[in-house]
Amino acid sequence: MSYSYKKRTISVHDGLNKDKQYGSVVPPIYLTSTYSFSSFNKPRKYDYSRKSNPTRDTVQKVIASLEKGLGCILTNSGMSALYLIIITLLKPGDLIICPNDCYGGSYRLFKSLLYKKIYRVKFITMHNEKQFLLSLTYKPKIIFIESPSNPLLNVIDIAYYCKKIRQSNAISIIDNTLLSPVLQNPLELGSDLVIHSCTKYLNGHSDIISGAIISNNKIFINELLWWANNLGLTNSVFDSYFLLRGIRTLYPRLKIAQENALSIIKYLKKQKLVKKIYHTSLNSNIGHEIAKKQQKGFGAILSFEFNGSKKMLEIFLNSLNLFTLAESFGGVESLISHSATMTHACITKEEMTKAGISHLLLRISVGIEDPKDLIADLDKAFSNAIKDYK
Repeated sequence: MSYSYKKRTISVHDGLNKDKQYGSVVPPIYLTSTYSFSSFNKPRKYDYSRKSNPTRDTVQKVIASLEKGLGCILTNSGMSALYLIIITLLKPGDLIICPNDCYGGSYRLFKSLLYKKIYRVKFITMHNEKQFLLSLTYKPKIIFIESPSNPLLNVIDIAYYCKKIRQSNAISIIDNTLLSPVLQNPLELGSDLVIHSCTKYLNGHSDIISGAIISNNKIFINELLWWANNLGLTNSVFDSYFLLRGIRTLYPRLKIAQENALSIIKYLKKQKLVKKIYHTSLNSNIGHEIAKKQQKGFGAILSFEFNGSKKMLEIFLNSLNLFTLAESFGGVESLISHSATMTHACITKEEMTKAGISHLLLRISVGIEDPKDLIADLDKAFSNAIKDYK
């Protein structure tokens, strides 16, 4: 069984006006699980939708184009995308290097693989160059990087790190979910593989779960496609259809959300109950100068440490109306999450302390609502936290 991709330039409009039967502007959704053979032992281009489907293929081409890649594999979640890479490219006993400040779900996956003794895993402070260079001497097979990291927004020099990784004969994986292809293209900076939780910005409406892997390495693409079919990790046709619809508004959504984020940061700087703000636009943020060079924008995710008691934090969160207390990010609606009890609940207190994640840390995914309304909502919640606590 083999698959192949040919490199070409594709826009987000790929698939539009291609319906020769009826002239449908929007590409049709193919809700079939199987396809007829033209005759005995003569399969058509598609034979079974777990392996490939016209709707999914259209979206894969669009995402590959956005990330400047040769090919893309859509999976049924962001986590399955990461696992697919590991199970495809590694052998038992191989070493994985990953950041100790990454998304909690990724941390949990690596940690569980370590406990199962399937692979060796070492967590490091990835933005610490000395620790990173030292980790290369351990002969890792894969180095997983988040830049910016989730939730502390730490930035690393992707081009420099990927060059060193390649020189050590390891494989680099960059999680680009927080910025999306609009604001950063790691493949152009030297990454071997880029992953996305398409659940977030690429879809943008908090109504599907999906993941993606993009690469310029044809061998990787073909192997990953084979294993995605083998394991049944490809995403559903409905999710592909909705994902394509979401991608078509990616640019304006992110533009508005990013502008709103900057307005909220300006407001938060003046609040007594805000101890520290994390965002790649800030001079105090780790890797700020690098972000200015390798990113096309600072993004719409920010975090801040609440400067008050646990009770005040509870009052603050319960007083919010426009900001929904929920996990995930990248949707049109504004969300707020408490890392210690939500996205990073699977990590021990000691591990969070080592990563620099405070138990009073809040992460905001800024949506596209009116910024004045968002700030008014925050202002009311801060006031209630101070007033009700007193």
